[in-house]
Amino acid sequence: MRQRRMMNQINVVPYIDVMLVLLVIFMVTAPMLPSGTVDLPSVAKTSQAKRAPMEIVVKGDDDWTLRDRDTQKDAVPVDKEELIARLIDAQRKDPEKPVVIAADKRVRYEAVMKVMDLLQRNQIAKIGLLVHPVEK
Repeated sequence: MRQRRMMNQINVVPYIDVMLVLLVIFMVTAPMLPSGTVDLPSVAKTSQAKRAPMEIVVKGDDDWTLRDRDTQKDAVPVDKEELIARLIDAQRKDPEKPVVIAADKRVRYEAVMKVMDLLQRNQIAKIGLLVHPVEK
């Protein structure tokens, strides 16, 4: 009687079978998945606001001014607490009042995101970024 020697190779046939089954499953289910589209905003396709917004102008890290376009008054410099207090008061009077953030190209992205984060943490609704349409 002969002794069997240990086999030192991997049997890949079962792995190929599993891979083919998975391939068939993915091929059948892939067309059923909903495809999502992302419509990114374009400067050429800006829409006009239906209501006059509150405008926050970011000039630096903590250098902000606030202007209410309803009253057409000049922009007033505000600090963090005053900004939040005025915006909460304005949205208490009119919950649909939009808030837009305007910043120059030279202002750091971090400064704009700091303002946006501050507004979101204080439950300010309808936040947008102000863009200037391209002149034709």
